[in-house]
Parts: sequence; C-alpha cells; structure tokens
Amino acid sequence: MKKLFLLFSFFAVFYFSINMIAQAATPSPTKTVSPTEAQDERIKNIIEKVASKAAKMDLVETKGVLGTVTDISDTQITLSDLYNNTRFIDVDELTKFSSPSAKGSFGISDIQKGSSLGVLGRYNKQSRRILARFVEVTSLAKTVHAQVLSIDEENFRILAVTNKREKIMVDIERITKTSSFSKESGLTKSGFSKISVNERFIATGYDDLNEKNVLIAGRIILFPELPSYPNINIDLEIVPSTGSGKKLTPIIKK
Repeated sequence: MKKLFLLFSFFAVFYFSINMIAQAATPSPTKTVSPTEAQDERIKNIIEKVASKAAKMDLVETKGVLGTVTDISDTQITLSDLYNNTRFIDVDELTKFSSPSAKGSFGISDIQKGSSLGVLGRYNKQSRRILARFVEVTSLAKTVHAQVLSIDEENFRILAVTNKREKIMVDIERITKTSSFSKESGLTKSGFSKISVNERFIATGYDDLNEKNVLIAGRIILFPELPSYPNINIDLEIVPSTGSGKKLTPIIKK
C-alpha cells in the first residue's frame, strides 16, 4: 500500500511539471501597434531626449541686471547695462513692476526711455534674453567730473559744470565723504566748508528721483591743484537761487 502511494505521488508531480513547462513554452499573443501609436511613441522619446539634453546643458538660470532703458514696447524692454552692453528683457502677464515714487498702480506703460531699472528673471543662455519676473525703477550709481561754479552754504549744495558745459547740482549730505587730493599730502579728509569756487572735483552718487539734474553725493574728492577747464567761460549764467530764497555764491572773476 505504501509503495502504491509513493508511485501515485511520483506520477502526479511529473504530470504537473510537464504542464507548467508547456505553459511557459507557449508564446503569448503579440500586441499589434498601430502606425499612429508608433509615431506618438517616437515623438515622446524625442521630447524626452531634448528635455534631458537641455537640462544637462543648463540653458536657463535666474539672473539680475541693472541698466538704463534705451527702448521699450508692450512686451520688451531694451537696456544698456553698467558695462554698456545691450540687454533684451521680455515681459509677460506674470511680470511684476514697481517704483518707489509710484503712488498707485505701476506698469510697463509708466516706464520711459532713460529710466534706470533693476530686473530679475529667467536668463536663457542660448538666446541671451531675460524673461523678467520683477522689474523695479531704481537709481544707478553715477560719477561726475566737474568744476564748482557756485556754492549754496545754507542748503549744502554746489552748482557745478562738466567739461562738456553740462550743469549739475550736487547735494552734500551728512553721510557724504569729502576728501581732498594733492601731490604733497595725497588723499586727506576734507569737508563742505573747504570747497572753493572754480575747484575741480569728482563726485559719486545717485540721481535725485524727485528733482532733475541733482546728484546726491555719496563721495566727493576735491582737486585744488588742477586748473580750471579751459573751455569753460567764466561768465557762464549762474542759477540765482536753489529754491531756498538765498542766492548762490557768485563766481569770482579774474
């Protein structure tokens, strides 16, 4: 009886093993792919490869730029940056605009040629364009080489003229650092009271957003040993007042 049970078990195991091998050897039906599905699959593969390549090349990065507006339209701003390079700024419905002097809403239509802007956005290394996300009207540091025409002692301002005969008012603040340079002493500390009419100087600062042709000086270096500009007429018209009611110190004629 025991031998019969073992023999039956052997044949049962053999039968199921053969059946499983036969099922594994039987090929599954081949899936039919239409031409449209095949084309879609190829397009998908191409898109994935391009996206992967673009990611590896790192074509886009966040970048900021400062510059002066040279041209503007509804969708694009052209800037001349601090190095006189031309920058193309694209704007869209997501771009946000702001200005410290704006009392209400502010947008691209409020920006004019000559405005100074700070831009932050997505820079494309291939097209070299920036898709702006934030655009803000700002002031850029400015350096002026000029000669003192007159002095407003009450308002701490000096009227100056450049060698191109362009007049500019320089506003001296408490934070303004004033120095004087000479061959003998080099660069030494100075002050507003040491500034003289006809004296040459270099001033670095920012344009006053509320008053045209006024430079708020952060630093001034006086050059008392330099001669006056040869092309500047000593009889240039002087602005009689700065709005304070006090006349400016006139040029001393030689």
